[in-house]
Amino acid sequence: MEIDDKIKELERRNKEAEMGGGPKRIEAQHAKGKMTARERVAHLFDEGSFEEIDRFVVHRCHDFGMEKQKTAGDGVVTGYGRINGRTTFVFAQDFTVFGGSLSGAVGEKICKVMDLALKSGCPIVGLNDSGGARIQEGVMSLAGYGEIFKRNVWSSGVIPQISVIMGPSAGGAVYSPALTDLIVMVKKTSHMFITGPDVIKSVTAEEVTAEALGGAMAHNTKSGVAHFAENSDQEALDRVRQILSYLPRNYREKPPEIPCFDDPYRSDASLNEVVPSNPKKPYDMKKIILSVLDGGEFLEVHKHFAQNMIVGFGRLNGLSVGIIANQPRFLAGCLDINASVKCARFVRLCDAFNIPLITFVDVPGYLPGVNQEYGGIIKHGAKILYAYSEATVPKITVITRKAYGGAYIAMSGKHLAADINYAYPSAEIAVMGPDGAANIIFRKEIAESQDPEATRLKLVDDYRNNFASPFKAAEVGFIDHIIFPEFTRASLVKALMMLKDKKTDIPERRHGNIPL
Repeated sequence: MEIDDKIKELERRNKEAEMGGGPKRIEAQHAKGKMTARERVAHLFDEGSFEEIDRFVVHRCHDFGMEKQKTAGDGVVTGYGRINGRTTFVFAQDFTVFGGSLSGAVGEKICKVMDLALKSGCPIVGLNDSGGARIQEGVMSLAGYGEIFKRNVWSSGVIPQISVIMGPSAGGAVYSPALTDLIVMVKKTSHMFITGPDVIKSVTAEEVTAEALGGAMAHNTKSGVAHFAENSDQEALDRVRQILSYLPRNYREKPPEIPCFDDPYRSDASLNEVVPSNPKKPYDMKKIILSVLDGGEFLEVHKHFAQNMIVGFGRLNGLSVGIIANQPRFLAGCLDINASVKCARFVRLCDAFNIPLITFVDVPGYLPGVNQEYGGIIKHGAKILYAYSEATVPKITVITRKAYGGAYIAMSGKHLAADINYAYPSAEIAVMGPDGAANIIFRKEIAESQDPEATRLKLVDDYRNNFASPFKAAEVGFIDHIIFPEFTRASLVKALMMLKDKKTDIPERRHGNIPL
């Protein structure tokens, strides 16, 4: 073949790859409000930085008339480029080609780019938009999924893995996203489920729509499978860029440090009024979080799930930090099953990637109830204990108000190897709340008094001031310093900078056995 002919052949194949499943299928993709795989990749990466791999790979199936249906790239775009100036790998399933179904060739392409990401020590982003396994290829497709799952596990805690669900994801296909660190879904156009509505109806007679079963809000509010719900493909991809800005390239590195133009030691007198004097009155913990972080910028994770717990990313003096906080506005900030899982998972994510943990505590205890006990609150609550104890990153805790019982320990107490523990003057640290404690300790005295209620109230107040006071914990070194709320940011920054190069030795072992 002459050189001119080779150039023409390359141009033809390039054009074929660029068009995916062809104009009609691209038009159908756009009609659903969805971008094509190549449009998504172009939006995700820094302009002009993307380098494609395996552009001309085709499937090798010769059955069911598939020999005549071959498209360059075969249903997935793979490669690498820069996001925020840092190398990142990607695979983007192309729904216009066989519905983005996974063939043996598609599986091999995805595995190759996952291997390169792991060897290079760089994050990988999966843009999922697939009808599932390519039925015509049978076990070859299933093998592809297994190989992908294995690599997800190998990469876990080594490089960041982010999944974006931008269309259907059903059956075995959902397990790869479930094995990654964070999942972003697009409202109305993305769905995840093991079995779809039709199968459920035939087996259980339950009727449910795809959106109610596996839509973005279903997994963000009910199952907790997904961490973000965005309004469009573009917003979902922008969210990925934002998430990656808080993460390092791999576990050996620290997250990128950016210039801080916010006074690290500024005070905020308004924080002195946030925590109510009435211990039963709720307030919004996010007011404290937003006040202390650089520029008031907070990327909340799992925003719609277990809202009695807040987790997310922010920065202090330009350093990436993970925020964990009880939210008194919901369930009084109690720890329940969902909040425990949400907290433990985020603590482990931050610890895996060298992100310091800042914990704000206002917790009256674990949520009581038959459903919680039968649902396994013991083992799920223990996940928080395990995650905080295992974490070796800097751990700084601020008790704003209540810290009762086992929940006081669980929320990064000094006894779980927290490095610095602060408390506001309004803090109450005790085995249980003053009301319950006084009723037990002074039961006889209350019953025998001439005015039981007045006596009870006085004893409750005495207990709160004398036994639940943060000064009691400070006297024995469990609280390092009692601070005024207005100086929270300055205190956190000073502690964080002191702990910046923290080193911790942990016992040698194969791995622990977290209560799953």
